[in-house]
Amino acid sequence: MSSPRLEERFIHLGLGARAVEQPPFTGMAWYEAYGARHGADGAEGRLVSQYTFTESWTSWEMHPAGDEVVICTDGAMVLVQELAGGSLTQMPLAAGEYAINPAGIWHTADVAESATAIFITAGEGTQHRQR
Repeated sequence: MSSPRLEERFIHLGLGARAVEQPPFTGMAWYEAYGARHGADGAEGRLVSQYTFTESWTSWEMHPAGDEVVICTDGAMVLVQELAGGSLTQMPLAAGEYAINPAGIWHTADVAESATAIFITAGEGTQHRQR
């Protein structure tokens, strides 16, 4: 038996210090089912996921229920945050570096070539908007 790969099977960190392996990621509809599985954990639940990007994000996102940790594990990316009042801050991340998206802050990412990142997200109430 081989160990699961984080890029294929995310982990839910829940109440009572539980770590629950998730079914294989299948696209955006997966998130709705995730909410149904773990919504009872509320704002304390966290999703641990990994993605590889070969282009910049086409949307912004915001997590109102809590902070999100972004850990770049390969390549490079620039995390862009929209602060109160609309000003932007850019944080270049290389492998081994991380950033925190505070609760309620809109964020996106620019990727010139390729980047892999692990996300630890308070996903309850996440919002998206076009970039």
